[in-house]
Amino acid sequence: MFVYRPVSFVIFIVPYHKKSAHKHPVLDVRDGKKVPFTFDGETLMGYEGEMVSSALFANGIRSFSIHTVGDAPQGIFCANGQCAQCTVIINGQPVKSCITPLREGMKVKTLVHYPTLPEDDEWRPSFLPRELSCQVLIIGGGPSGLTASLELADLGFSVILVDDKDRLGGKLVLQTHKFFGSMADCYAGTRGTDIGHILEEEVRKHEKITILANSTVAGIYSDGKAGIYEDQARYTHVSFEALIVATGARERSLIFPGNDLPGVYGAGAFQTLVNRDLVKSSERVLIVGCGNAGLIGAYHALQAGISVVGIIDIAPQISGYKVHADKIKRMGVPIYLNHTIVGVTGDGKVERATIAQVDEHWNPLVETAKTFAVDTVLIAVGLTSADEFYTAGQEANFPVLKTGDAQEIAEASSAMMGGRIVGRQMAQILGREIDIPAEWLEKAEVLKSLPGESFVRNHTLPKEDGWEPILHCYQEIPCNPCTTVCTYDSIQLKGKLGTIMDLPHFEGRCIGCAKCVLICPGLAITLVRKTTEPGWAEVILPHEFDHGYKAGNELVLRDCDGNSIGTGTVTATRFNKKHRTHLITMTVPEALAKDVVGILVQDASVVAPLEEAELHHLPDNAIVCRCERISLGEIREFVRENQVKDLNQLKLPRVAMGACGGKTCLDLLPRVLVQLGVPRQEIRPSSLRPLAVEIPMKAIANQGGEIS
Repeated sequence: MFVYRPVSFVIFIVPYHKKSAHKHPVLDVRDGKKVPFTFDGETLMGYEGEMVSSALFANGIRSFSIHTVGDAPQGIFCANGQCAQCTVIINGQPVKSCITPLREGMKVKTLVHYPTLPEDDEWRPSFLPRELSCQVLIIGGGPSGLTASLELADLGFSVILVDDKDRLGGKLVLQTHKFFGSMADCYAGTRGTDIGHILEEEVRKHEKITILANSTVAGIYSDGKAGIYEDQARYTHVSFEALIVATGARERSLIFPGNDLPGVYGAGAFQTLVNRDLVKSSERVLIVGCGNAGLIGAYHALQAGISVVGIIDIAPQISGYKVHADKIKRMGVPIYLNHTIVGVTGDGKVERATIAQVDEHWNPLVETAKTFAVDTVLIAVGLTSADEFYTAGQEANFPVLKTGDAQEIAEASSAMMGGRIVGRQMAQILGREIDIPAEWLEKAEVLKSLPGESFVRNHTLPKEDGWEPILHCYQEIPCNPCTTVCTYDSIQLKGKLGTIMDLPHFEGRCIGCAKCVLICPGLAITLVRKTTEPGWAEVILPHEFDHGYKAGNELVLRDCDGNSIGTGTVTATRFNKKHRTHLITMTVPEALAKDVVGILVQDASVVAPLEEAELHHLPDNAIVCRCERISLGEIREFVRENQVKDLNQLKLPRVAMGACGGKTCLDLLPRVLVQLGVPRQEIRPSSLRPLAVEIPMKAIANQGGEIS
């Protein structure tokens, strides 16, 4: 029998600061009902219906549980219900705090080691589950699940859409930036949060679609039924003919000393906190990974009033869109390529992070180490498809397709088009004679394209005193909003590809309406004109931050590469409500006008490292299996002693045997074996557990009710 034992640990609590400290320049801050709850006996306040993890973060709490191994504090990692790092005890029961809505009077406690059985012998009457039916069951209400639902419903199929969140949209509701892609096909130029609202509204008003939000699919069975914990309150059976899996993806982890400290978590979890729940989760962050997720995460941090000391990547080049990276650099965030994180330290939480440059073999160069004072390290090194329900559907031998990130990791714009295609594919499987337009397939391929070739542009100022746009995008990416809004069609895509991957060019008339400036997802378009005063020019810049700039203020000007190139004087500011973007008009030296792209947002002092590097590069101490706290050194020793080639052998020391079922660590294990000399082709993958999703036993017993 497992019981609590006294341990020493620190819980960090600060006054509740949620809405007042996180006034967002783009998102509307809506007041909710504040309710009291307790954490380890102390009364706190939160917003009814928000996730318990967010309420705890808003109160300054980072440690949610204490592990059996070394009494190590545990914090969140995914904030998406995929792992078990955020488990707490609520009203006597262990639950994942990131998917548990806050209710008044909840008694929340730190999970110390193992939970005890609740002392509840109350008899409750049973009842039959609710029975629902549909032709197509869709699991996941993100961009691909929503568009697949709409496509099938428009074709006359009955659809039940299930999502474990209280609102639809998936990752769309976390994205405050304007989307790239095609305006006609995936709402390019519109903020992700707004796209989520648009699609949700369309789905909710469709008579052929039934929505089960805040509901968990516990299992799917060979008789064509799914067991669903509906509204986190009762068990429901759904009979269906076919299944579409749109369950998204989970974030990859990394192996480094201190990777399990509270404060090391995924970029998606960060976006959930700051954008969905409007919690200022950090003060200073370091981001690992310069793909789009890392670059966008940095931008979201700056919008939330959080300092970003830098973005690092072990690769020699930026893997995300150049226009994203340019935007981040000119705002004052350095990007360290050919760098890796070598350790994170702190007393029960993240306090310092050390990075170092790597050699040609990716080994850290000790002499280049830099240590930063940070409270958060964001891991943005890629995603792994969460497609377990697809595998289960195949095994049960009924029609099943997957879409979105569950099928292929790509941008949300691609997922929307992919959902439409999969919707039609499922209609074909169910006997409907219907075509999939060839142009849809072509567009889908374009939308998921990786960044293409980069070009050099020679910008010039207009010869006359009228306005003219300067297009500061230099890389082939799928994007066309600026070409669709120009009143005179003066911006056109030109290039050898013949798709929206081609770069835009200006030729023609400009009246200075700034529509192209406002809609550009990369904030990469400025308007310029010469003034009547020789040697000076006016520039209109987009700005998506709250500011107090007034006419006469002198500001630092930045070019695309993040260089400070001089100063300019503010002459006017205005806010466009439709695009929620400020337009800053500045007078600048004429010689600088064509190179000015933005304004310095973050001072250089913010990104300076500590005077001395703190380097304790002990990779063997790094945690690989977070649930069971199995270190890299322990795995290496076991592999050497037992000549491991079958990942199932690692279950003996309990690797991948914890609460998450290997969702976090299994991706890391092949790399470890390869480093020890095992040929990759000889590595046998681990057998996965039967698909099982955690729901209360009382739900299966048809007892219903809330957590009590």
